Amino acid sequence: MGVLRIILSVIFVLNCIALTIVVLMQEGKSQGLGAIAGAAESYWGKNKGRSMEGGLERATMIMAVLFFVLAIVLNLNFG
Repeated sequence: MGVLRIILSVIFVLNCIALTIVVLMQEGKSQGLGAIAGAAESYWGKNKGRSMEGGLERATMIMAVLFFVLAIVLNLNFG
C-alpha cells in the first residue's frame, strides 16, 4: 500500500498545481459595461461550451472532483 499512496500523492500534488493554473487562467465573471449593453449575448456568449472559456470551466470541474476524491482516498487509513 505504500507505493500506491506515493503514486496517489504525486497525482494529488500535480492535480493541485494544474487546478491552480486553470483557475488563474479564467476570466472574471464581471462583464463590465458590455453586459449592460447586451454584448454578452454575442456568438461567443451563446457557444461558450465550445470556446476556450468553456473548456477551462469543464477542466476546472473535473480537476476539482478529482481533488476531492483523491483527498478522501489519501485520508483513509488502510489497516
